[in-house]
Amino acid sequence: MTIETVSTARAFGGTQGVYRHASDATGTDMTFSVYVPDHAPGARLPVVWYLSGLTCTPANVTEKGEYRRACAEHGLIFVAPDTSPRGEGVPDDADGAYDFGLGAGFYVDATQVPFDRHYAMWSYVTEELPALIGAEFSADMDRQSIMGHSMGGHGALTIGLTHPDRFRAVSAFAPIVAPSQVPWGKKALGGYLGEDRAAWRRHDAVALIEDGARVDALLVDQGAADNFLVEQLRPHLLAEACEKAGIDLSFRLQPGYDHSYYFISTFMADHLGWHAARLK
Repeated sequence: MTIETVSTARAFGGTQGVYRHASDATGTDMTFSVYVPDHAPGARLPVVWYLSGLTCTPANVTEKGEYRRACAEHGLIFVAPDTSPRGEGVPDDADGAYDFGLGAGFYVDATQVPFDRHYAMWSYVTEELPALIGAEFSADMDRQSIMGHSMGGHGALTIGLTHPDRFRAVSAFAPIVAPSQVPWGKKALGGYLGEDRAAWRRHDAVALIEDGARVDALLVDQGAADNFLVEQLRPHLLAEACEKAGIDLSFRLQPGYDHSYYFISTFMADHLGWHAARLK
């Protein structure tokens, strides 16, 4: 597997890179960003995965996430994949809506035509891209954690709950915690996976916990002024599921904050410090 370097820049004593490669999982070219702090020759650094939300590319968090100072301080590699396949022939939402199709892969492997040909974001994020990161960067793949925002928070929670032995820490900003119960998720899971509700449950954090998935702890920040809080996010459902399951959920409702990267960047360093403590 070969990668193309799109750009690199120095930042906080490390290297911020943007890269492109031909993906077997999606059948398209995929772009991702990686920040690597300077380190001793031969050293391997822990990896934090960041999954982005609806409409985003890796550029959103790379340009606005304000994570590099904390990653440099803690010695963390920060990897940001794209949110969907892109390119000629990749199907989009029939009406051009923002919440399905391009920029809205929902971190699942689609089974429904025509999306099953390219939309394999679960396999891409959990299998193909980690293999590439482990081979091409100074990454310690025995020390990984995962975080995300909104749709990416959904992805981080479901992937972390499915692979608790791989990810030592899981956190999220304003995650979609129960996609089976909200409009965004019903549209996405139905469109990508069809009407098999058992398949939906495997991509629903609340359902996974109800069905026995466990992690030691979760950290979730949610803006109290988030326009999507009541209809799409419903974090109280995650809190209830974690309480019943005995999962240590640190849920912080942040007064005055919305759904944007102003919110994410404000609490990014807190999350990275929380991850770093668990990745030592």
